[in-house]
Amino acid sequence: MTAGHIKDLLPSGSITVDTRLVLGNAMYFKGLWAAKFDPLYTKINTFHLIDGSSLETPFMASSEKQFIAVYDGFKVLRLPYKQGQDWRQFSFYIFLPDNIHALPTLLMKMSSEPDFLNRHIPTGKVPVRNFRIPKFKISMGIDYFSEIFKNLGLALPFEVTGDLSEMVDSLEYRRYYVSRIVHKCFVEVNEEGTEAAAASGVIIELQCARKPIDFVADHPFLFLIREDRSGVVLFMGHFLNPLSVE
Repeated sequence: MTAGHIKDLLPSGSITVDTRLVLGNAMYFKGLWAAKFDPLYTKINTFHLIDGSSLETPFMASSEKQFIAVYDGFKVLRLPYKQGQDWRQFSFYIFLPDNIHALPTLLMKMSSEPDFLNRHIPTGKVPVRNFRIPKFKISMGIDYFSEIFKNLGLALPFEVTGDLSEMVDSLEYRRYYVSRIVHKCFVEVNEEGTEAAAASGVIIELQCARKPIDFVADHPFLFLIREDRSGVVLFMGHFLNPLSVE
């Protein structure tokens, strides 16, 4: 289901004698860039971390025009994937803050403003001057989703006093509740494209002259994979450290 990228979704010991139901969901995505990066242009460059330190990591580069939009405090890059045989069109996006410490502010703006994504989608290609984005591979697991939902106000399904008995076809009446939610994710970006898997406001317009734009993702940024026709986001994450693959 996930091409072998996600194994052992449920931690050891998570299934007990009291377990009555396990809900599983898996998703796998592999996309090839509409315009691939030439590996000959991939070079080692510096990535700056939030704590002020830096490290060396491979960066992909290109001199071709790119879908880039410039806004107040950040830039957005859209890298389209090669379209398949159906109507869907997927793209990879990078939201790059101008300031190395501004990612939390950008995340807050994105989560609090309705229709933020749709209003910040690059629509035209522009010439680039310095263009570099890092190759990266990220995998992660989260075992505290229940606490996240509780903090958002959704607490009842996770409490013993909750009652989800109608979800279970059983002659014996017992109260059922959600004991835990586990989520794992894998994303890899390279010259060929992206492979990803998961189990469970003032706009500054581009200048008319289309002057070359620098887009150098050498500090923390937000990335996402989106189906552009429907607006559905398949994967989203932030990239903080090229060496932290977990």
